[in-house]
Amino acid sequence: MRIYVGNLLYETTEQQLREAFEQHGVVDEVSMIQDRETGRPKGFAFVEMPTAGEAQSAIDALNGQEVLGRSLTVNEARPRQYRDGGRPRW
Repeated sequence: MRIYVGNLLYETTEQQLREAFEQHGVVDEVSMIQDRETGRPKGFAFVEMPTAGEAQSAIDALNGQEVLGRSLTVNEARPRQYRDGGRPRW
């Protein structure tokens, strides 16, 4: 299951995010989203977990929790929505 994680500090690393989610199950992948032009983080990421049960456990436990001083927004990721030019809307 793909999970959206928002309100991250720009300094948050993939490893820190992985460690937070691994407390609730196996993490397949962590994707920190960066601005294409500047390469700077955009403050959100996606986490892939193989089972819906583990993913839901992580969502329930981490949504609204403070990590590195920020209250996280954690929920099931919605499918990408494309603009007229065919690019994702994020």
